[in-house]
Formats: sequence, structure tokens, C-alpha cells
Amino acid sequence: MDDRKTLINLDDESGDDDATVAQKDMGQGSKPIQDFGAIQSEEPTTSSSGREAQGFSGNHHLLGDEPPLQLGDNAMPIPPEIPVNGNAGTSNRNINNSEPIFHLRSRTAASSTPNYESLDYEVCENTLFQEEQRKRLTERFSLRKDVIRWIIFIQIGIITALIACTIDIIIEELSDLKYSFLFNAVQRNVPLSDSSTGDLVIPYLYWLLFSIVPVAFGAAMVTYIEPITAGSGIPQVKSYLNGVKIPRIVRIKTLAVKAIGVITSVVGGLAGGKEGPMIHAGAVVAAGISQGKSTTFVKDFRVFKAFRDDHEKRDFVLGGGAAGVSAAFGAPIGGMLFSLEEAASFWNQNLIWRTLVASIISVFTLNIVLSAYHGLNDFTFTGLFNLGKFDAPLKFDYFELPIFMLLGVAGGLLGAAWNSLNTKINKFRKRFIPWKIGKVIEAVVVAMLGVTLACLMIYFINDCRPLGNDPTNHPVQLFCEDNEYNAVAALWFQTPEATVRSLFHDPPGSHKILTLALFTVVYYVLSCATFGLNVSLGVFIPTALVGAAWGRLLAMVTFYMFPQAEFLHPGKYALIGAAANLGGVLRMTISLSVILMETTGVESSFFFPLIIALITAKWVGDYFNEGIYDTQIQVNHVPLLTWEPLPQYKGLTAHEILSNPVVCIKLRDSAHYIYKMLKKCDHNGFPVVDDVQGDRRSEGRVCGIILRSQLIVILLKSLYVENKRFWLPETSIQTFRDVYPRYPSIKSVRQLDEKINYTVDLSMFMNPSPVRVNPHDSVPRIFQIFRALGLRHLLVINNENRIAGIITRRDFIYK
Repeated sequence: MDDRKTLINLDDESGDDDATVAQKDMGQGSKPIQDFGAIQSEEPTTSSSGREAQGFSGNHHLLGDEPPLQLGDNAMPIPPEIPVNGNAGTSNRNINNSEPIFHLRSRTAASSTPNYESLDYEVCENTLFQEEQRKRLTERFSLRKDVIRWIIFIQIGIITALIACTIDIIIEELSDLKYSFLFNAVQRNVPLSDSSTGDLVIPYLYWLLFSIVPVAFGAAMVTYIEPITAGSGIPQVKSYLNGVKIPRIVRIKTLAVKAIGVITSVVGGLAGGKEGPMIHAGAVVAAGISQGKSTTFVKDFRVFKAFRDDHEKRDFVLGGGAAGVSAAFGAPIGGMLFSLEEAASFWNQNLIWRTLVASIISVFTLNIVLSAYHGLNDFTFTGLFNLGKFDAPLKFDYFELPIFMLLGVAGGLLGAAWNSLNTKINKFRKRFIPWKIGKVIEAVVVAMLGVTLACLMIYFINDCRPLGNDPTNHPVQLFCEDNEYNAVAALWFQTPEATVRSLFHDPPGSHKILTLALFTVVYYVLSCATFGLNVSLGVFIPTALVGAAWGRLLAMVTFYMFPQAEFLHPGKYALIGAAANLGGVLRMTISLSVILMETTGVESSFFFPLIIALITAKWVGDYFNEGIYDTQIQVNHVPLLTWEPLPQYKGLTAHEILSNPVVCIKLRDSAHYIYKMLKKCDHNGFPVVDDVQGDRRSEGRVCGIILRSQLIVILLKSLYVENKRFWLPETSIQTFRDVYPRYPSIKSVRQLDEKINYTVDLSMFMNPSPVRVNPHDSVPRIFQIFRALGLRHLLVINNENRIAGIITRRDFIYK
């Protein structure tokens, strides 16, 4: 891996925008990076927010004249300078020692994550913010903001539930039309039990048509309109809540494409579900409502202005994700716990209550709408993922606990193998199917493969069962005698969610052992090939379906071997198998067990077997690899901060990982200098210093920190000292919130020809209390501070309160 140094001279006030830029190649990077995949680009890119950023930018680290610290043993010599950007004549230009000379370090990690920036979760408590806080103390309704916050969470729950209802009703109606048509096609073309007189080709072609068309339409929308909507969306939401800005993750257009994509994918018969996309949809709803404006439609409703920052939006997005889980499963407690266990990186007690309220409101709204739609008078339709209630209470004996543990071991092994195989498939398709049309064709091919395998199973397996306990609304005779239905077709002629419900509640003897064995293998492979396509689908339902199939299969095989074992209830073991398989793939425990209990209505006494299977599956799976969501985050090169620092950082101090010198700005600095600096570097945070000797800004005394977005707004609105009397009365913290979240770039600022000698006073704009550490502080302690507070920049200062270096997110992701 190559590391580069970029030398930028901003001290030349007479230079134009194309100042000298030179780079040095380093044979061995100063900090090796964990294997996130192939390097995509070595050039800076512009994010969707308009800010120029190379990689996920907090503040790009800087190197001094001393050699960088080597965490490895093999340090390579620095080769001669190489001219870049066509500046062949400037590579040998002498760089003097006058300030400011910036040695920018461009690491391999930054180039491998070209679209990611950090979010500003730290509240900028500058003078304008403090004035707003003092003003609220004198207002008549001092609790108005807290009341509005509760109202927003209630709105999030209601709107998320309405979107979920719309998606569910459309999927149910289209699926009913599809399978009714296929049922009639089978009845017309295969009327008798004698297969020689029937023709399965015509129903097969119809089935292909009804799968290809919606899947192709959905894949084309995802691929060509909004690629971020591919998959479940949970890894992206988790990364956002961790502090990484995922471009276009919470846009209205993203929500529209996500909804249409999940409808077409489920109706098309792909091995996936709608629970993951619902979590993403809830996050988009929360982000949109909480801001009181739409950047997509360029409409500002002039409400909720106080919540227009990353810190506030993060909490609302978490509540939206919980509301999405609750709507999908009808599990308000499970939704809250899912957000706590899997999604949230930052948590507090007040957020627990608000998230729970959003979840309960979401379930209540969905219950009313869907119960009315289905004609129920008692409002008992609890969620989209309706697994049905067990007729009799599920009981277990204590001697079954080792069996449940063995099922957990099997789930962990199968889940780890599934994650590994799926990761390899996704890396393969990312490398060999880079074309958009190829991604659409791949989704169509997988859909055709699923239909073909289903028809082959129906044709070659003779599994006829008597009518009466039909597991589907459209039981087909299909090569069976009169008053019989084809049990193999029953597994395929319905949505995956309905098949899970059938495996849970079908009476004993509803399937052959061969049927479930082949179905488990086929659906295991199909679900593995499907997750990662350019379609909007979740992984929960197919994973639960595979687990329910092999759990019921094991109960059938064991009962066949030991007919006296009356405790082998197939539905009970299907539920344990689903839990074990979900634990092996997702690696969740508490929230998953609560979701399954709320969804199936089992008694609290059955919580113990569920948690045993889930914990065992998680422990076994963690021995081999990580959960599928964390694996996807790594494959997509997202710089996620884990709960604990990497082992390689134990024993290190801040002095060993910081970068210096740092690009600094004087408390009262030249507007021309700030403009040239923003043009020449793409940092997003700058320490503000005073007591500067000459132009040696990097040796000044730290008095605060200022963000790139704030500096650009200052230049755009001409907030200079010389014309202070004009803008001071009208300037407030709202001046900066109005341009959130799509901050303008420095390109939108005109040349300061007439204002070249103007001055900017940062005392009222900067954050005067940035988090600071000492160079001798330990890295694990610094990591906990950085992650717990959601920081983007962490200043390292010496005993004289002068800047020694800076630490950002990128410093914690190297191995």
C-alpha cells in the first residue's frame, strides 16, 4: 500500500488557485489499514453535501518534517518527489520554512472510502448557541422544544406505520393475483393425477413471466435511479448512527425507490423480505420530519428549525429505525431493543422512552389500519411479519435444553457458512459485474433460477397430502389424486413469510422428510445468492425460513427414529431452528428473542429455550466471522468505529497516533487566507489559535475549533469585522442551520477581489470548548472519549495549551 505526502504552499498570497501541489510516494504506509477491499480511487471526490472531501473526512491528518511513526517493522525509504496534476515544472520548487506549509497525508484508507465523511455529532456551543439557550430561559414556554420533540417521535411512528401498511397491502394484493393466476393455470394444464396428461411447461412460463417483470423493474429502479437502496438498508443506517455520513441515505427519493423496490422484489418471488427495508424507511421518515423541510423538493416549512443539526437528527433516525422494526414485526419492545443492540452507537435514558413511544405508536397505527383492511373487529393484526399464534402453549422439558444448544451450534455453523459464502459471492459480483445492465440481468437470472428449482422440486417429488389442513390459500392438486394437494407446491405458491407461518403451524405429517431436506438446501443457496443483488430486500425472512425448515426437519427425522418421543413438536423445533439460524447469521440475541416472542405470541416461559439457542448460535458463529451486517459494512469500506479499540492500539499514547502540524486559523484572520486555505485543502475542522508569533499558526495557543461549513457560510454571507454593524443584529445560530444539511462548497464562494483585506473574527462562531487530550494519554482511553461523545475531531495539546496534533476517525481504523 502506498502512502502519499502532499505539499501545499498557501503562504504565497499572490499565487492563483493552481498553486504548487506535489506528492511523494512512500513504499510502506505509516499505518497499515485493515483489509476493506480493493482501492477504488486515489483522487479527492466531492460528496453529496457539496463539501470537497477525500475519503470520510474529519480533518485530514498532517505530517511534519519528522518521519512518521511506524507501527510495523518494515519501513521503506521515501522515493524522490513525483510531479502530479500536470505540474511537472513545480515538483522541484523549494519550500521554505515560513508558515503556512501543510504536509497533507493521503492514506490508503481514505482513497478506499471516497464517499464517506464523518458527521458532526458534537454540539458546537459557540456564542450564538449560548445566546439561543439564554433566550429560551426567558421564554414563556421553556419546555416547548421538549414537547415538540415528543410530537415528532409520535409523527414518526404514525407515518412509518402508514408506509408499512401501504407496502404490505400492495404486496398482498399483487401476490394474491399472481398465485391465483398460477393456480388457475395449473388447474387448466395439469387437471389429472396422471402426469403424462398434464403440461407443467405453460404454468412454468407464466411463473417466469410474473417473476422476471417485477424483479427487472425493481432492479432497474435501484440500479439506475438510487443505488443506495440496494439491500436491506440496515448496515447503512447503522453506519449513519455510528457517525459516518452515507451519501443519499435519508432522501425522499431513496424512500420512494426503496418502497417500490421491496414491493417488486417480494412480488417477484425473490428469497427476501420487507423487514429490513422498513427499518430504512423509518429512518428516512424520521430524518425528513425532524428537519421541517425537504431539500429534494426545495421546500422549507419553517418548522422544527431547532433540530437542524447532526446531533438531533441522529436521535430521530434511531427512533425511526425502531418504529420500522415495530411495524415490520408488531413488536414494540423488540423494536426498541433492536435499536439498542444492533443500531445505536449512542444512547441515553430519555432516548429510550422516546424510541419506545415511537414504536408503540407505530404498532398501534398499523394494527388499526390492517385490522380494518382485513375486516377484523378486535384489532388483532399486529404486524407485517405475521407468523401467527400457536394454538397451544409451547412447553419444554429440561432434558431438551441440550438439544436446543445443539440446534444453536448447528445454527451458528450454518450462519457462519452463509455469511462467508455470501461475502464471497458479493465480492465476486462486485469485481466481475460492474455494469449496471449486468446487475439488472443478474437479478433476473436469480429470479429465474428460483422459479426453475421450485418447478423441478414440484415435478420430481411426489408429496401429496389430504385436503383439510391446507397451508396455503391456493392449494393445487398438481399430479395428486382428488381431495389431495401437492405439499411441495404449497411451500412455493405463497410468499416466504406465509411459508414460515406454515412451517410453524402445520400439523405433524404435513411434509415428507425429502421435501423439507431439498427445500432447505435450495432455499439456503437461493437466499445466499439473493442477498447482495441490486434489489431492495431484507435477510430476516429467508433466514428464518431456512431455520424453520431445518428445525422442523430435524424434529421429523428424530421422531422417525424414536417414535415414542412425544415431546418432538414440529412447530416448536421449527421456531427454535429459526431462532438459531437467525442468531447464526445476524448475531443478535436479546432483541431477536423478544421479536420472536412478540411475533408468535409464545409464553414468557419459552424465553429460556430461545435465548439458549440464540446465544449458542452467536458464540459459535463469532468464532468464525462477524454478523452479516458488520460483514457488509466492511465489504463496503465503511469506517465504522467498533465498541472497543483494535488490540494493536493498546499500550500506545496520543503522541504515537496524532498527526501534525495541523492547519490552524488565527482568532482574527485574513478573509483572503481563509479563502485560499479552503480552496487548497479539504479539511473539515480547524483549530482556532491566538498568541501567534508572526505566521506560525500551528504554534499558537488553542482557543477553539471551527468547522469548514461554518467558514464557508461566513464567506458567503460576508460576515467580516469591517461591516459588522450590518450583519450582527440579524446573525444567529439559525443562520447556519438554514443551510443544513447540504452545506455549500467553497466553489460557490466568489473570488474576494474587493474584500481581499477584510478580516474575520471567529470568537462568536467557533466552538470555544473542544475536547482536548494530552500527548501522553493512552489510546484506549482516547478512543472511549472519542466514540462516547461522537466526536469528529479531537485536539491534542501540550502543557502550554498549544496544538500538538489532531486525531480523527481515520486514526482508529488502522491495523
